[in-house]
Amino acid sequence: MAMADLMARSGGVCEFCGAGEGLQPEDVPPAGEVLLCPLCRGDAPAPAGHWRALEGAAWSEVPVVQLAVWRKLAALAEPWATEAREGMILSPEAQAWADAPAALEHRDSNGALLAQGDTVVLIKDLPVKGANFTAKRGTAVRGISLVPDNAAQIEGRVEGQRIVILTEFVKKR
Repeated sequence: MAMADLMARSGGVCEFCGAGEGLQPEDVPPAGEVLLCPLCRGDAPAPAGHWRALEGAAWSEVPVVQLAVWRKLAALAEPWATEAREGMILSPEAQAWADAPAALEHRDSNGALLAQGDTVVLIKDLPVKGANFTAKRGTAVRGISLVPDNAAQIEGRVEGQRIVILTEFVKKR
């Protein structure tokens, strides 16, 4: 969404707390973007009580704002936040996004995002169970496959064998 559209929707203020300075869009997958101030984006530590503004933002009619508030309340370890989240009534669209399983992100040992078909390099010698060999450090594994239900595992061919490799032992090339 264009910045002008976000400014028009929000009235030129942060969609969480109502602040008017330093506003920037923040992505809320898969819903879109919300307009937030530096404190609500996490660019600076928020003062005590700042997040209480979410109690008002929870009543937004904009589904993407509802989802963003719902997720932020879940991240706060405060009794009032849990109570506010449980009391939220999400639009059907926001509820569908909230109920959708989070997409798994496969990341290498350095935190780089891995994708289907990437090439990775082993950063450690790995004994391969049941195959009677050790995959050596520095070995390139081309055309990896992502294990769909486990973000800590990928699959690839090493010495002609298809093996499962823990992402903590690879780096993206």
